[in-house]
Amino acid sequence: MNTILAPSILAADFYNLQTQLESVEAAGATYLHLDVMDGIFVRQITFGMPVIKSIRNHTSLTLDCHLMVKNPERYIHDFVLSGADILTIHLEATDDPGHVITRIHEEGCRAGLALNPGTPIEAAEPYAKDLDQLVIMSVNPGFGGQRFLPSSITKLREARRILQNLNPAARIEVDGGIKPDNLETALFAGADVLVAGSAIFAGDVKANTEKMLHLIEDCEKRLPHTGRAGDTGTV
Repeated sequence: MNTILAPSILAADFYNLQTQLESVEAAGATYLHLDVMDGIFVRQITFGMPVIKSIRNHTSLTLDCHLMVKNPERYIHDFVLSGADILTIHLEATDDPGHVITRIHEEGCRAGLALNPGTPIEAAEPYAKDLDQLVIMSVNPGFGGQRFLPSSITKLREARRILQNLNPAARIEVDGGIKPDNLETALFAGADVLVAGSAIFAGDVKANTEKMLHLIEDCEKRLPHTGRAGDTGTV
């Protein structure tokens, strides 16, 4: 599959985290999405480097670390040392996103840029050529379990158009409210990384992961092109 499913451990049972992560991996997922919240950029506080390091020591999955952190440039080196494979910062969280993206690459890590629902997609254009991943927030950041914002579909299409012109190798991740009944819409709009929290970790984790992967595989067969999700203007 070209599309990546990124289970978000924000929705996991941390008492049984090892078992649940093993279930995700056994079902065929290749990414883990790790939401780091500092209580400043967003109200909630989650976890930081020690948790990421512990996970890194026990899995080979790609660690997709989403920093909902004010002034993330303070922590880039520490997150890379902890084992992050991808570091996504928020455009709204720093005065100089371009500098932070450069720092991430200098540390040998892939760089992502996330946009809040209220931030226009055009704000990402100055940085698009340097990104490995552009993240469209389909909920307001800060806590899990929110409903997918329908306005995100237009934004995904616009993101695909921008990247197709400036950086076609970059992926588009959609984060928030992704479930079996809307993942097809997100894929056809241009997403190729789907973050899913409660859709994975509520109930049978392995079965939920397998279901999502099967749905993605089926959707890919019906996309109106032969390349990556959304890489034409036909959606």
